[in-house]
Amino acid sequence: MSTKNKNLSPDLQDELLKVLQTRFEKNMHRHKGLKWADVVVKLETSPEKLWSLNEMEETGGEPDVVDFDTKTGEYIFYDCVAESPKGRRSYCYDNTALEARKQHKPKNNAVDAAQEMGAALLTEEEYKALQKLGEFDTKTSSWIKTPDEIRKHGGAIFADRRYNHVFVYHNGAESYYAARGFRCSLRV
Repeated sequence: MSTKNKNLSPDLQDELLKVLQTRFEKNMHRHKGLKWADVVVKLETSPEKLWSLNEMEETGGEPDVVDFDTKTGEYIFYDCVAESPKGRRSYCYDNTALEARKQHKPKNNAVDAAQEMGAALLTEEEYKALQKLGEFDTKTSSWIKTPDEIRKHGGAIFADRRYNHVFVYHNGAESYYAARGFRCSLRV
C-alpha cells in the first residue's frame, strides 16, 4: 500500500466535490432516484474515500455514482470515462505477471495500481452493469478482476464493447497494450 498522505487539502476537496457534483448532475441516468445532497454527506465524512476518488479522477477515470447498496448504505462509484482511463494504460494484470516479464516490463500492474488508489478492479458483472449505462471502451479495453481459476493458469481477462456488444476475452496476464487500461469501483 502506498505511503501517500490520504487526505486532500480543503481546496482540493472542494474542487473535487464540484467536479463530482457536475458529473452527477449531467448524468442522472446513471443513478436514478439518488440525490447529490445525500452522496455529498457521505463523501464529506470519508476523507480516505475522497482521496481515492481524487486518484481515480487524476488518472482519467471520471468516477461517478452508479448505484446505492441498500444493505450496506454505500454509494458505488465506477470509472465512467468513455475509453479506458489514459493514466492507467499499458499495465500488465498483476505483480506476478510483472515479475514474470524478463524484458520490456510495463511501468506497473492493474491490480496493485487499483489497490494503491484504495479502489478495486471492476468485476465482469460490474463491467457489464456499467455498459448498460452507456457505451464504454469502444476503442480501448479494460482489465477486469480475473477469477483465481483462470489466473492460476497464467491468464487474465479483459473486456470491451464492439459491434454494440460487450465482449470478455482472455490474454496472458503479463501482456500489456497502449489501448488497454483498467477501470475501478469504489464504495463510499
